[in-house]
Amino acid sequence: MRLLVSALEHSANVHLKALCCELDESVELVGIFDSSLGDPIVDLRSLAIMGFTDALFKLRLFFKLAAQMVELSCGVDKVLLIDSSGFNLPLAKRLKKAHPDLEIIYYILPQAWAWKRGRIATLQSNIDTLASILPFEREYYALDAPIEYVGHPLLDEIREFKQSASKEIKRVVFMPGSRRSEIKKLMPIFHAVQKKIDAEAVIVVPDHIALDKRDELYGNLSQFVVTSDAHMALMQSDFGFICSGTATLEASLIGMPFALCYIAKPLDYIIAKKLVKLEHIGLANIMFSRSNGRIIHPEFIQDGVNTEALIECMREFDCEQFLDDSKRLRDYLKHGSSKRVADIIKGER
Repeated sequence: MRLLVSALEHSANVHLKALCCELDESVELVGIFDSSLGDPIVDLRSLAIMGFTDALFKLRLFFKLAAQMVELSCGVDKVLLIDSSGFNLPLAKRLKKAHPDLEIIYYILPQAWAWKRGRIATLQSNIDTLASILPFEREYYALDAPIEYVGHPLLDEIREFKQSASKEIKRVVFMPGSRRSEIKKLMPIFHAVQKKIDAEAVIVVPDHIALDKRDELYGNLSQFVVTSDAHMALMQSDFGFICSGTATLEASLIGMPFALCYIAKPLDYIIAKKLVKLEHIGLANIMFSRSNGRIIHPEFIQDGVNTEALIECMREFDCEQFLDDSKRLRDYLKHGSSKRVADIIKGER
């Protein structure tokens, strides 16, 4: 089977790798994905964007990629789109127009329930299987929509969970994100926090960031233990300061207490405030507040991300309550998703 894949984000490729473990060697990937999985048509590092304004500068490249994907679709058996709705949803419409009978599977759906709910109709009319990783998404779609909850990929990838809450914070992990602009905005504050806490400081630097770029992006890391293993860092730390994104849900599931930190470009933040109708930005908080009526971790956004606020949060945090809530969140998500999505790809309904 030739499977046309569109996985632009780093997190999407982490989930894709777990999914590939459930597929046999007869499945050949073509399209956009991490080079460790085959021979993609583009280097993913050239696609990294941060926010609305950054995306505008790369429109020509994305239009070219979409055209290549439509051309490639002539020789494939199925299509797998993962996350990245800004690119994948228009691509799905082009693919369905070119090949009405080509099966399209969308894994990790656009968060249309948060903003642009009009996209739900587009998803229902252009996608053959909507593989949802959030239990509550189903309620936003029509009764006959081809959507099912398949589980959550992080429950496939996380093998260990904390069994007890730390009585003393001896090790703090800093995760400033994977995008250049995220790192540049958060690191000055993280450096200031590190200097004022009496604990070992660990920083997670993604593998894709070259050694010769570290000083420029992160500053002097001589006071940090540097690692690229996020899961291990979360398991071995007592508290964390984490940029908004997948890592915040990882920490919530593992049971590692943390504060979400996010500083957007001013224009992006203004646009998001007008378009996104949510009380929280952390996915764990969005889910937990729906099922339990409160949040699982604090969120610091824009000017709220400052040294004093973060240190006070760490000192006052209820680690026992967080551990209990972490278990409730895992129960809510139930199980991993890779096996079910692999069955869908193989046609084993």
